[in-house]
Amino acid sequence: MVAIAESTQHRLTIQTVEIAPNTTAIRSLDWDRDRFDIEFGLQNGTTYNSYLIRGEQNVLIDTSHQKFRDLYLDTLKGLINPKQIDYIIVSHTEPDHSGLLEDVLRLAPRATVLASKIALQFLEGLVHEPFSKRIVKSGDRINIGKGHEIEFVSAPNLHWPDTIFSYDRKTQILYTCDAFGMHFCDHRTFDEDLEAIEADFRFYYDCLMGPNARSLLNAMKRMGELGKIDIIANGHGPLLHHHLDILTECYQSWSQRQAKAETSVGLFYVSGYGYSDRLVQAIGEGIQKAGVGIEFVDLNTAEIQEIQEVAGRSSGLIIGMPPTAAVAAQAGISSLLAVAKNKQVFGLFESYGGDDEPIDTLRRKFIDLGLKEAFPGLRIKSSPSTSTYQLCTEVGTDLGQALMRERNIKQIKSLDVNMEKALGRISSGLYIVTAKKADISGAMLASWVSQASFQPLGFTIAVAKDRAIDHLLQVGDRFVLNVLEEGNYQELKKHFLKRLHPGTDRFAGVKTQTAKNGSPILTEALAYMECEVASCMECSDHWILYCTVQDGRVSKPDGVTAVRHRKVGNYY
Repeated sequence: MVAIAESTQHRLTIQTVEIAPNTTAIRSLDWDRDRFDIEFGLQNGTTYNSYLIRGEQNVLIDTSHQKFRDLYLDTLKGLINPKQIDYIIVSHTEPDHSGLLEDVLRLAPRATVLASKIALQFLEGLVHEPFSKRIVKSGDRINIGKGHEIEFVSAPNLHWPDTIFSYDRKTQILYTCDAFGMHFCDHRTFDEDLEAIEADFRFYYDCLMGPNARSLLNAMKRMGELGKIDIIANGHGPLLHHHLDILTECYQSWSQRQAKAETSVGLFYVSGYGYSDRLVQAIGEGIQKAGVGIEFVDLNTAEIQEIQEVAGRSSGLIIGMPPTAAVAAQAGISSLLAVAKNKQVFGLFESYGGDDEPIDTLRRKFIDLGLKEAFPGLRIKSSPSTSTYQLCTEVGTDLGQALMRERNIKQIKSLDVNMEKALGRISSGLYIVTAKKADISGAMLASWVSQASFQPLGFTIAVAKDRAIDHLLQVGDRFVLNVLEEGNYQELKKHFLKRLHPGTDRFAGVKTQTAKNGSPILTEALAYMECEVASCMECSDHWILYCTVQDGRVSKPDGVTAVRHRKVGNYY
């Protein structure tokens, strides 16, 4: 039986359907969503899936996005008296899955929240009232009666460090949150039409799961130990049932290929200590921008063998300094030193925990072993701000780019010489994009810019995926496009091509003015335009941004735009 609730203001609907005895899927259908973070340009909307299991005790698995607040809570109250909910499982803490947890807890004050250790630490800051909670990890079980016994599986890094899967032995349903999902909005609850969903299924994998291929293989190995799986109840899109074997085999084969070819970095930290979790996540996001895989390891809870296995296959080691009294974490650091290799790079950061182990002693040990320092130690001396997290992301991006440089050079050399020379004959202007959001500013030299529309006035610009500025160029963000002048651009070009240490003021020594939209205008530019990102499309290793123009001015009416002619077309 399927029921539909709908918002009259937006194309937001909720579908409830019995997917097994005493088991209801509550699917929040977001028909018109066209962006999901900067990484996703969505073609078919998305869904946020939540689940209610009724036994002698009742379990709610995940909630929904804040935009569904009234619809979701009314639907939940129509299914069950919330005071009868005994457990709320939080599979992972991104707001699209846990955004209504505080609201549900107000309606279900005696419910116990079950989640990973990292997730609960985050939720304590999100929920502003005390709540009952319990840490769960692989192998833990709860018996809620009527044959429903739920076993938990730790699945870190899919795609945050806090993820857990839940398996109901009675119905043979595995609840996986982000894993095995897709951004595809449809009234069909299950994967009936494989042809309709397979492109979105693969795109979702490539963007979210692929960078964590090794973690995914580990999770799938644990899945194989659970027994028969009849349904994968994911967090986004149709549930997997009709083509379950085909789609899980896709994940297996894609991940095996990715893990074999992948350059990866191990990120070692102590969950719940200072701001370690959030800082390491920001560094990891930067690393992934360059196409490098990441593996998160909690030094306090991971086995020594796991720590050494991750370190042994990683090209880089990033370590958040543990508290001096953390015996397990200190043993983990010693195990890292035992397997570190001189071909690896390393980076260290403090987490503002109040009792961090000093950076300098460990730094010297890695250098003595022949490892190269990827970046100067990040010494966080106060509560992290937005700019602190941006600094961490930039550090990660720089590291990822450096690790990928050698592989990219090999790919460049493998192309046909005549073809690359022909492509290089496409000429382009020279521009500098400048942007500011809150206390964070950025800039980049751009040449792939082309007018795209008259009504409204608009143009497209290509932005490489590993550019640190991409977080300032999301849909709705405003920026300035500065046009460089022929014969008067070398100094600006040289300045904005320089590789600066993360956190360095990109505009130091450059004359600027402030645009109406708050972004810097380069005083020496031939012309400038104040712009807004209207839409975004993925194009292999670049994002293509369509931008509209709100204002602009030419400073030198007789000036001519600087033009760049390349010899080859397969690199900048």
